[in-house]
Amino acid sequence: MIRKFLFTLAAAALSASTAFAQTAADYRPNPFATRAHHISIETTGKGSPVILIPGLSSPRDVWHETAAALAKTHRVYLVQVNGFGGDDPGANLRPGVLDGIVADLHSYIVSGKLQGAAVVGHSMGGLATLMLARAHPGDVGRALIVDALPFVGSAFFPGSTPESIKPQAEAMRAQMAGLHGKPVPDAVLKGIASNNAIKPESRAKIAGWMAKTDMRVSGQALYEDMMIDLRGQLGGIAAPVTVLAPWTAARGEAAVLGFYRGEYAGAPKLNVKGIGDSGHFIMLDQPEAFRAALNAFLAD
Repeated sequence: MIRKFLFTLAAAALSASTAFAQTAADYRPNPFATRAHHISIETTGKGSPVILIPGLSSPRDVWHETAAALAKTHRVYLVQVNGFGGDDPGANLRPGVLDGIVADLHSYIVSGKLQGAAVVGHSMGGLATLMLARAHPGDVGRALIVDALPFVGSAFFPGSTPESIKPQAEAMRAQMAGLHGKPVPDAVLKGIASNNAIKPESRAKIAGWMAKTDMRVSGQALYEDMMIDLRGQLGGIAAPVTVLAPWTAARGEAAVLGFYRGEYAGAPKLNVKGIGDSGHFIMLDQPEAFRAALNAFLAD
């Protein structure tokens, strides 16, 4: 499982978006979404704030069912990175995508008086959540990290450092940027979907989202994701951190949880929970288990 994590990141970089849905039947896109330099944010519901950050190249539609359920009792803030989901890339054509995402989130939280919000991040969105909690402790009341690592290099090169994997990261950035403006072959889309999810319906959704993202943004974001190592900084995160890690019979729960606990060992308030029979997109493969874990996280 862990050695497939790189494919997960690269695969997510080809995801794209329709707008998120409040319910399956009655949602209409919010024409008043707030757009900043690096992200846009849509809102729905009333109550205590929950911020949802999707992963690398993923749309806010990843949280389709999650947002619909949360909106009954929470004010939900759905983030989308500019350049993903068919959005204009804005400032994300330049280096500093992840730092820009964190800066925009911080500005939005401060201006909206949302300090202490619950923040949920998937994949690269999980890394952004950790970065936000580390840089701006008051912004994040608690963090739910959905299948992400403080240093993704550990997933495929044990003992690696950002410097040691830099050549691979540069090559992947160039390859992805080279896809800009070109159609992605159907076989590639299906292969990517199968690397990210287990259930056929999950794979169909992922495949249906693909090919709308700006691959230049995806390549730069992936490069930055691979170059960031927060393991030595986790002790500075005051907020409780819950990590959801997917596992299957082929990649057993004990080994997966042991790996994640080791990577997050510096976090002072850590809870690692496994979700079985799931690929990287836990919210798609195991929506009921994901909602139960999310509800438990918000109730703590």
